[in-house]
Amino acid sequence: MFFFDEIPIRVRYGETDQMGVVHHGNYALYLEMGRTEWLRKMGLSYNEMEKSGVMLPVISMSLNYKKSALYDEVIKVKTQLKKMPSVKIEFDYEIANASGDILVTANTVLAFIDMTTKRPMKCPDYILKKIESL
Repeated sequence: MFFFDEIPIRVRYGETDQMGVVHHGNYALYLEMGRTEWLRKMGLSYNEMEKSGVMLPVISMSLNYKKSALYDEVIKVKTQLKKMPSVKIEFDYEIANASGDILVTANTVLAFIDMTTKRPMKCPDYILKKIESL
């Protein structure tokens, strides 16, 4: 099993509709927050990767909605690396409420892109080494 991380997020009013239900578009932001913190806990950051010439755009995202997240609820985003990265890195997610009910399952695929050439590249060795050390 690959390393996973879990972060809490309190649903803000502006993320909901008039019924207090999280708008579906906000889940992409929650996934990004989970992914960013997963990288940070690995000792990596988007900022550092970009400074070294590597971009990680999302090339695929799928979400399965099970239940609604509600205003002022604390939800937990669990982010897990699906497999060792190559030219792509893939994450699976679960978003749950405080009762442990699964609200959303999701998957994203990101591509490693060389910022100079704007072409796909192999996952940098320093990232592979960090993952292998876990």
